[in-house]
Amino acid sequence: MNTLLTFSLPLLFSTLVWSGYLEYDQDVLIPEDWTHVGRVNPTENLELTFALKQQNVDLLEETLRLVSDPDSAHYGKHLTLEEVSSLVHPSDLTQKVVHGWLQSHGIKNCLTVHTQDFLQCTMTAEVAETLLPGSKFHRYTRDSQTVVRSSAPYSVHDDVHQHLDFVGGLHRLPPKSQDLRKGRKLKKSAGVHFGVTPAVLRARYNMTAADVGRAQNNSQAVAQFLEQYYSPADLAEFMSMYGRSFLHHSQVDRVVGTQGAGKAGLEASLDIEYIMSTGANISTWFFTNPGRHESQEPFLQWMVLLSNMSDLPWVHTVSYGDDEDSLSAAYMMRINTEFMKAGVRGISLLFASGDSGAGCKHLGGGQNSFRPSFPASSPYVTTVGGTSFKNPFKITYEVTDYISGGGFSNTFKMPDYQISAVEAYLKTAASTLPPQAYYNTSGRAYPDLAALSDNYWVVSNRVPIPWVSGTSASTPVVGGMLSLINDQRLRKGLPALGFLNPRLYKLRGQALFDVTEGCHLSCLDEQVQGQGFCATPSWDPVTGWGTPNYPELQAALSAE
Repeated sequence: MNTLLTFSLPLLFSTLVWSGYLEYDQDVLIPEDWTHVGRVNPTENLELTFALKQQNVDLLEETLRLVSDPDSAHYGKHLTLEEVSSLVHPSDLTQKVVHGWLQSHGIKNCLTVHTQDFLQCTMTAEVAETLLPGSKFHRYTRDSQTVVRSSAPYSVHDDVHQHLDFVGGLHRLPPKSQDLRKGRKLKKSAGVHFGVTPAVLRARYNMTAADVGRAQNNSQAVAQFLEQYYSPADLAEFMSMYGRSFLHHSQVDRVVGTQGAGKAGLEASLDIEYIMSTGANISTWFFTNPGRHESQEPFLQWMVLLSNMSDLPWVHTVSYGDDEDSLSAAYMMRINTEFMKAGVRGISLLFASGDSGAGCKHLGGGQNSFRPSFPASSPYVTTVGGTSFKNPFKITYEVTDYISGGGFSNTFKMPDYQISAVEAYLKTAASTLPPQAYYNTSGRAYPDLAALSDNYWVVSNRVPIPWVSGTSASTPVVGGMLSLINDQRLRKGLPALGFLNPRLYKLRGQALFDVTEGCHLSCLDEQVQGQGFCATPSWDPVTGWGTPNYPELQAALSAE
């Protein structure tokens, strides 16, 4: 089922008696870079997403562990969308209560998904504010983007709250996109940096012209959320300039969503050009999610799509993230469940680790802490950090890119698959670690691995652009390599890699180039003086296990 299911909510029972309210998202802060336009007209339509409580989430997590652990007898025995739906779909009582609640407010125009755990409903602002007491919808603008959000916390009747994880479309504002050419330490006068191109990547990671896709049942995807679009003409130009030495596709096979008009986005151009030149000759999809309405959240829209499409690419790379502390725990926990649903289906989700190093949050009173990013900090995705060449004028070994995001989650506990690796790092690096008050040593640690993230060449709006940098570059490169490895596996009749981390950590650095030099940035204060964590032998929270030595990684991951 590849489209949302349309239905009108039936009248499930005629009398509803509510006994109280539970408040959600108690702190609502509108960032200063958003300008308030005004209250939304009461008759204006909004589209809100209701995340219904799922069943068997613990069993889903255990299933993911079993199908992702190469030592398990269930390794690679992935589920279909139908099997996932039968496992996690909301209980009859949950559906009855939520549907009845909506219907009692006259809300009938809704869409659901195959797994029945999301409802997307259209209603007027007046109805929404009655349905969700406390909410007050306003319009905000930043640059050319406008959104509709509530400026105040919302509540739901406590008879209903136990059946809902959250309501989307009220509070989350899209994060500002990174300037991929700002803040880099460029020394243009020192000589002409040759920059990173597909040929440079293939040379560094020992890939040959023969390393291209050939399987008919293989595909990969990138997803964009920040009003970013790619240009087919730019992609064709990029491949004609940089892809002549290997078999490749010059066109995206499928666009999911609506491509916007106007100039191509640098982020989108970077992502699509490098996943298709690294994962060369593999069918590629482009998810573009501007949101069908100002009240929708593009990232959430993408998650809803994954819950509703039975035919999906095996590898998805995403260059998108938010500060963990800007999101509610309920929201992140539910998104983690959506990641697990993808993983048990054999889908690999890769997220950029971010471009702010360890990050920094000012706590007041002169105190600071590091600031982890989500979804990079999710235990159920593979997170990719960034590196630079030691010598920027030739292909050498790699060192830390100082912007490479990494650290420890303040929300999610450390998953079992990485405990021994992280404990070894904390022990061996003990004398050089930042003060422990800055981070949570028991949290999910990231990134998991890395790749070059500095000084890429990108074609955007028909112009070759140098010095494009960020983990948005390293992530599609790693994704393309995993797609090539999937290609080998599928041609052997083996299942796709799926959720990679349990297998990656069991390799213990085998088949990767260990990055042991350099530190990333953090808080500019007296205690840490702008320095976060530093790279060490073996795993570290700056570059993970290191960068791929493709032939060895392909051999290690193509085995049964």
